[in-house]
Amino acid sequence: MKRHAALLQLSREHHHALKLSRLARFAADSGVEIAIAEAAEKIIDLFASELEPHFQTEESELLPALTAAGASPLVERTLAEHAELRDLNRRLAEPDCEILARFATLLHDHVRFEERELFETAQDLLYPEH
Repeated sequence: MKRHAALLQLSREHHHALKLSRLARFAADSGVEIAIAEAAEKIIDLFASELEPHFQTEESELLPALTAAGASPLVERTLAEHAELRDLNRRLAEPDCEILARFATLLHDHVRFEERELFETAQDLLYPEH
């Protein structure tokens, strides 16, 4: 998908999020305690350095513009998923296979939603010349 320049960096960051989702999925599927603990530790670290700044950029720049343009349902879904991902990340301080699996699924689905729906809508509403 061709992205408007204003969305390029956010879109590129999604690649890293998908890799993190795969890491979580493989560890959860393994059922091996040490793999689950190591994945949880890595996710907590990368959440702070990569995902949280990504969420904050979306929440401070993109989502207010989309709300003003009338895309409130997409914005509400995005914010709800960000909140759930933050909660799951906090809960990974005590590594758990089910939490890790939910994190993997939600992060994967969230990235797909943003790429296929949120960013497409942003391009149509905010950057119609694209």
